[in-house]
Amino acid sequence: MKKFAVFGNPIAQSLSPTIHKMFADQVGESISYEKILAPEDGFIDAANVFLAQKDAVGCNVTMPFKLDAFNLAKVDDQAAKDAQAVNTLMKGDNGDVLGYNTDGIGLVNDLLNSGVEIKGKRVLLIGAGGAARGVISPLLEAGAASLTIANRTKAKAEEVANAASNAKVQVVSLADIATVKPHIIINSTAASLNNELPCSLQDGVLDKCDVVYDMVYKNSPTRFMREAATLGVETQIDGLGMLVEQAAEAFYIWTGKRPHTKHVIEYLKKAVE
Repeated sequence: MKKFAVFGNPIAQSLSPTIHKMFADQVGESISYEKILAPEDGFIDAANVFLAQKDAVGCNVTMPFKLDAFNLAKVDDQAAKDAQAVNTLMKGDNGDVLGYNTDGIGLVNDLLNSGVEIKGKRVLLIGAGGAARGVISPLLEAGAASLTIANRTKAKAEEVANAASNAKVQVVSLADIATVKPHIIINSTAASLNNELPCSLQDGVLDKCDVVYDMVYKNSPTRFMREAATLGVETQIDGLGMLVEQAAEAFYIWTGKRPHTKHVIEYLKKAVE
């Protein structure tokens, strides 16, 4: 039986075991998948102990350990290099621990599955943390016409944009986001967890906006999603589909089998609600 796990602190709330067991049943894999609460200063030791087991194949990594996982792993994955963060680890054939970041692919696939056209669109990304860094390359590869980063601290957004080293990546202050005239706005901050807005949606910010996407998911639409809907934005999407899609990409990395995600997302939406 192939062994997998997800590391985090906290970790009790994780849906990853449910998701991966549904994937495994779908494609005929026999797996175990556990949640592991690692000490805040003890992730690398805990991950090494887990991966040293004979049947261990890989693990997922959530907050606050994605940077630690990046430092532990051998990383050839561009999204992980961009983010300086790893959410998927796998034992390599020669004993290396390989690191990947599947968050951006998860976001793009969820947008596409939701019928959102990315190609040729202006994307506004709110936030400049690891979650934002990891989605830049996949969004550009999906054909975004431009990707503008806005963050509470503009200097941090500029640092992320400079690291991306792509002329399509720009920066504005939060006060000036209306000048972007975005078609798609993505909230990568944790503001919604505190029932706060990540940015103002007034003063013309939404004039051209068709889609708002919140990486947070809750048992009901977030304040960001509700306000955008009230102001006339046609499509509002939360991060539950991204969670499932990034897991599907990790599962594919580990097993070479690509699971279908639609039924899993529908099941989890009902469970979360």
